[in-house]
Amino acid sequence: MAAFGTQFMPNMAMATYTNNTWSKPEIVSSSSIALHPGAHVLHYASTCFEGLKAFKHDDGSVYVFRMDRNIARMQQSSDLLHLPPFPADLLENMILSSLANVIDEIPQPPSSMYIRPTHVGTEAAIGKAASPSTSSMLYVLLSQVGAYFTGGDVALRLLIEEDTMRCAAHMGMVKSGGNYASAMGPILRAKEKYQADQVLFCPQGDVQETGAANFILIDGNEVITKSLDSSFLHGVTRDSILTIARDMGMDVQERSLSVEELLERVSHPGCEAALSGTAAVLAPVGTLIHNGKEHVIGSGQPGPTTLKLRETLNEIQWGKQEDKHGWLRKV
Repeated sequence: MAAFGTQFMPNMAMATYTNNTWSKPEIVSSSSIALHPGAHVLHYASTCFEGLKAFKHDDGSVYVFRMDRNIARMQQSSDLLHLPPFPADLLENMILSSLANVIDEIPQPPSSMYIRPTHVGTEAAIGKAASPSTSSMLYVLLSQVGAYFTGGDVALRLLIEEDTMRCAAHMGMVKSGGNYASAMGPILRAKEKYQADQVLFCPQGDVQETGAANFILIDGNEVITKSLDSSFLHGVTRDSILTIARDMGMDVQERSLSVEELLERVSHPGCEAALSGTAAVLAPVGTLIHNGKEHVIGSGQPGPTTLKLRETLNEIQWGKQEDKHGWLRKV
């Protein structure tokens, strides 16, 4: 299978907002979109997106994982970016109709159909740097995907960055392209200087998130991650993993975690760390780099609790374990 997120279905669902009204969604070619060169999104970054997956079960049925949470988060992002609001059922119907059109092309696990709803401001007005776009475009891209990390389970290397944030604090809970762009410089420098896979942003010593995923520490029966606030993304996979950990009887703590405590805990035998996100699900972390020193987490290899949490989530998504939280929606 092609590199993650590079193989798209030929068609997508699209709706537009003009004159205070949403159009009826259409299935159109996904090869291109038409935007005026002065479109608000191109100049003032009025754009947000989501990432979720659809899975094919053994009986051939297809289910979308936690679509309601992703739609609600995209509505929140649109509101915080002052994009035109859209009703939840509009995007829900666009996602389901898009999947229904390619139902036979949704691959078997561990592959899946990645779903990328996108909302952009389209008003042609380069004088509106301090005003929102009055028109917008909402579309749903589909992409067949395999495993995010093609090399298998290799524990990641993270550089601890205490001087900068991933993005502006008031924009952290918005899933917007600009947030990823602002993190790219520190990530590229970390890769070049330390051969790090990602940067763990810890402004003023407060452990937050990496450039594209939430951070979770596992120490014995304790699962520790930063409590939700506006400074970082409220991950749907994060919430799912924490729910599963609670189901397993683990002590889940959503609270502040300092770099000092983090480095002290990773020296404990059996300690683990992981990154959670839709694409990677739960990726093990083996090394933290801080002030030029490398701190190996536990054995430095993928930990058993990390793998068990990921396996449990995957098996729910794949229909091999009971979906007792009502996370799956049939297409």
